Amino acid sequence: MKITDVKVIVCSPGRNFVTVKIVTDQGLYGIGDATVNGRELSVVSYLQDHVAPLLIGRDAGQIEDIWQYLYRGAYWRRGPITMAAISAVDMALWDIKAKAANMPLYQLLGGASREKVMVYSHAQGLTIEEAVEAVGEKREQGYVAIRAQVGIPGLPAIYGTGKGSNQATGGMVEALPHEEVWSTSKYMTHIPKLFSKLRDAYGDDLHLLHDTHHRLTPIEAARLGKDLEPYRLFWLEDPVPAELQEGYRLIRQHTTTPIALGEIFNTIWDARLLIEEQLIDYIRTTSVHAGGVTGLRRIFDFASIYHVRTACHGPMDVSPVAMGANVHIDLWVPNFGIQEFSGYTPLMHEVFPHAWRQDGGYLHPGEAPGHGVDIDEALAAKYPYERAYLPVNRLEDGTLWHW
Repeated sequence: MKITDVKVIVCSPGRNFVTVKIVTDQGLYGIGDATVNGRELSVVSYLQDHVAPLLIGRDAGQIEDIWQYLYRGAYWRRGPITMAAISAVDMALWDIKAKAANMPLYQLLGGASREKVMVYSHAQGLTIEEAVEAVGEKREQGYVAIRAQVGIPGLPAIYGTGKGSNQATGGMVEALPHEEVWSTSKYMTHIPKLFSKLRDAYGDDLHLLHDTHHRLTPIEAARLGKDLEPYRLFWLEDPVPAELQEGYRLIRQHTTTPIALGEIFNTIWDARLLIEEQLIDYIRTTSVHAGGVTGLRRIFDFASIYHVRTACHGPMDVSPVAMGANVHIDLWVPNFGIQEFSGYTPLMHEVFPHAWRQDGGYLHPGEAPGHGVDIDEALAAKYPYERAYLPVNRLEDGTLWHW
């Protein structure tokens, strides 16, 4: 089964998506997600100029060989653009292989390890009262795990609380990066108050999560984790930028609050030490950014040796295509933890018709052959690319900080 065409489709039905479509001489085709939010066109060029010409005439069934060819053969390994391109190709090839076998992808991976996939949703408010109410609304919708974010007194609306939390845009709301203001000291004293109120309101049966968004130092993260221990969080996410993986040793020495990390990781090497030393509890890599199905299987199998569970990144900029691939992997992988699911707009569901389905706080990938997600190219063409960026962050004195 030879590859005859590789198409790169860019659309913006509420936000930007980059989709690869690989067509074979037997009429089967597969699609994959290559979206890197705020840098979408870089991946488009990489795919069109440097990847697509290499695939024509190759055997679509040789997934591993093609993965290695694109990874090793480029000389310039790793990085978000390279790995997103490889991820999309890999995802599309697994889609084709499962279609050729006439089975859903999770069956090709080895079958289901569970009946359904637990997801967490997002709830936020400018005040603690608003955030508590928002968590209650998500709970009524059937979610058993909810990420809670809140505005910080004395600061303008920050990540997850103001207009940047709009689920139709996933935080990408302006053609140039919006600049937010940050104060670690104000944040550190306020967040434990939020979770105290949440436990008072909803008891101990609800899984509560919180995203720090890489804004702390290791000792600050250790202190916050310790302060949050009475409220038994499901996890504290992305407390510290992970370029220095060893920094997480300090956090682990001081707190038992579980740590989740890895949504911006591209390869197993980004997480090796963190996993080997059991410095994290959940690995957040996702199919669109960490090498597709092939890349995720390696990372997750490695993590399973060290009691680290999976928690695929799943915001709106992970398109319904990658979400489909994620949920198939989630259903199969033995060391599953949870799946992020921020949801999609009705238009996004139309552009990307899919077999995966939601039932309250759970997803199932469905039984369609392949990963079960397609793209309506005619509809997608009506929504061309629109430049949009995630915000940036500055301290109160103007210093650029981690967003």
